[in-house]
Amino acid sequence: MSTLATPQIENLASDSQTLQQSRSQHFHWFLAFWLVIFHAGAIAALFFFSWQALAVTAILWVLAQNVGIAMSYHRQLTHRGFTTPKWVEHLMAVCATLALQGGPIFWVAIHRLHHQLTDKPGDPHSPRDGKWWSHMGWMLQGSLHNHNKLLNRYVPDLMRDPFYKWLSRFHWVPLTLVGIGLLFAGGWPWVLWGVFFRVTMGLHVTWLVNSATHIWGSRRFNTHDDSRNSWWVALLSGGEGWHNNHHAHPVSASHGMAWYELDFNYWLIRGLGLVGLARRIKVLGPDGGPARILHP
Repeated sequence: MSTLATPQIENLASDSQTLQQSRSQHFHWFLAFWLVIFHAGAIAALFFFSWQALAVTAILWVLAQNVGIAMSYHRQLTHRGFTTPKWVEHLMAVCATLALQGGPIFWVAIHRLHHQLTDKPGDPHSPRDGKWWSHMGWMLQGSLHNHNKLLNRYVPDLMRDPFYKWLSRFHWVPLTLVGIGLLFAGGWPWVLWGVFFRVTMGLHVTWLVNSATHIWGSRRFNTHDDSRNSWWVALLSGGEGWHNNHHAHPVSASHGMAWYELDFNYWLIRGLGLVGLARRIKVLGPDGGPARILHP
């Protein structure tokens, strides 16, 4: 089982006895409603194509999915694979909210719980409980929701930061403001592509990391779970698809461990390091051993 990367996480063993994912008798109709709306908007976007809307979508995709979800929520806040000045850390977390995947406290807590219970009973989204479940069913009928106070025990570092508590409560505000800005700047085509299409595709790409990379692909490391390296999920996600590598070395800021394992998200982290905005970048390779620290 992969270990949690963040130090000083207390009482995780005892919490895992009570804080586990399970099928709830209550269907999350409110979330389902918004998922239907966003999927309908994504389909509608196909009838309002413009190159300007596509360019806006590409820019927002990099900010939300690569800088936000991959670099901020995942590699920095969850696993502390690198450090940045606080203003950079906060700004990247705001970018992550543009993906509409919840606030940092919920996202990070769920992912740390996933690493503690990977593909074991209580894992928030294991394909062993069903392929559909691991992709999105766990959100619609899972027992873990962002109002579960026990999740806060998995993120004591974030709970000490008032900004993350505020952002977790109002995580929908940045995307709403961006949507209003797109409406005034480019009309409904920009909104349909830059918000509805992008968010919907981004959700499925992130969910593919939860589902597909625990079902199909190769295994470089003999981890105690079903994690796989998937080149096509890595291509879609900017490097998150090298999932077996990640579960073997969760603190590594680099998920690609061979020249052909392209890791765009890591290149962005290295870029921050080159301009002095990222330090203590932890890198592990296929041979294991202690992590190399870049820009200490």
